[in-house]
Amino acid sequence: MTKELPACPVEITLMLISDRWKVLIIRDLLEGTKRFGELKKSVGNISQKVLTANLRSMEEAGLLTRKVYPEVPPRVEYTLTETGYSLKPILDAMVAWGTKYKEKSV
Repeated sequence: MTKELPACPVEITLMLISDRWKVLIIRDLLEGTKRFGELKKSVGNISQKVLTANLRSMEEAGLLTRKVYPEVPPRVEYTLTETGYSLKPILDAMVAWGTKYKEKSV
């Protein structure tokens, strides 16, 4: 069954990255593959439950892949997909805008 997407492209984008944590996860994964603990540390003040929920949602949306290694303790790595990497220009624009706003506000 195919998921019904909104007609508005902006709404589709917001549906995928509207959570602040998702944007920060994408920001960190743009640098390359990361393990769960690395993401938890780099994203900031996020609970394990919220990080797990966001990663699962992003995996379902096709923004990242999750690779589990059969080790004890289990090792899990997250990597952006091509679709996830395609969000880089959006994040770059957010960085540029945020930098200009910060300069004007100070």
